[in-house]
Amino acid sequence: MHSSITPTRRHVVRAGSVLMLAGLVGAALTGCSGSASGSSGGASSIPKASAAVATSADAFGGMEGLVAAAEAEGKLNVITLPPSWANYGKIIAGFQKKYPKIKITSQNPNGSSADEVAAIKSQGTGANAPDVVDIGTAVLDANKDLFTPYKVANWADIPDEYKDADGLWYYDYTGLMSIGYDSSKVSAPASIDDLLGSAYKGKVAIKGDPTQANEAASAVYLAAAQSGGSADDVQPGIDFFGKLKKAGNLISVLPTQATVNSGQTPVVIQWSFNNVAWGSAGGSTGNPNWKTVVLPGTAIGSYYNQSINKNAPNPAAARLWEEYIYSPEAQNLYLAAGAYPATLKAMTDAKTVDETTLKTVGEPPAELVQLTADQAAKAATVLKAGWSKAIG
Repeated sequence: MHSSITPTRRHVVRAGSVLMLAGLVGAALTGCSGSASGSSGGASSIPKASAAVATSADAFGGMEGLVAAAEAEGKLNVITLPPSWANYGKIIAGFQKKYPKIKITSQNPNGSSADEVAAIKSQGTGANAPDVVDIGTAVLDANKDLFTPYKVANWADIPDEYKDADGLWYYDYTGLMSIGYDSSKVSAPASIDDLLGSAYKGKVAIKGDPTQANEAASAVYLAAAQSGGSADDVQPGIDFFGKLKKAGNLISVLPTQATVNSGQTPVVIQWSFNNVAWGSAGGSTGNPNWKTVVLPGTAIGSYYNQSINKNAPNPAAARLWEEYIYSPEAQNLYLAAGAYPATLKAMTDAKTVDETTLKTVGEPPAELVQLTADQAAKAATVLKAGWSKAIG
């Protein structure tokens, strides 16, 4: 992982490498994989209070005990996981097929990282509070007191720099910042500055408020990287969006598959796995004219984090979810959507990676750049101070 947006050698990631994903993602987003049921017939012998502080499956006597405890709870609350986002529809279906005694409730699928935190704070110890989160680094870093440590069985497969040493959080996957566009309405941009042109007037959208949502913030980081900025200087990215707004090109509509299909948001800056999923890979719900381009230059990524709510109403199920997320089964499902999973190297070494999928997706850029936790926190401060002023 590199701390600067301007790496020591330049990597070009061209549109074709992303467009190759279309057929693969289409197959991955439909149907339900899942393995034979991993349920245990035994009853849980560990009280909820003990489950809530368990730092590994050993606290349950091993995986069989963890499964039994989770099935005794019978519920799992997840939040902000759209089915088309990084293959979460199929990941959720796979978990439910493997553990049919556990019912998943998926809350606020189109919400942001800030919405996850707000839900945890507002619902407290209530039965509907999120058990687990998939959250951006800056928001996580500002709210670490809400979470509790847990180390999955294959903890060693997660690189040291991808996890908190005590198990409070761990990376799960990253995409590449990309530009999706309706090829029937606009031509492909060759640079970020192309978006300032009159052809894109009233057409460019991002995924929410960069001060609240990691994906939107990463669009700003991309603009910074393309405008002479760095991970330590995201102001050029804010300035770019100020120009985009002044030109009348930036719109405030929150982009979704529906707004893409209706033509409300002809251009969207977001993660590659989302843009690809909104095109022909989305099957009957996708837009066949929707194309994806990753701009030449620095590849911008941002791993999302898994963490467990310290007040999770279903603490055993929360921990079983994490065990599933870091299994090769779920990690390969991330990969099938074009999202690079945290355990990719370990899976490659162990030959548990889906080789066909990896060849189709392509190896991740050798110098994939993302902000460190400290840089993300500083960038968040800069965004909070300057975003509304720039686009007001």
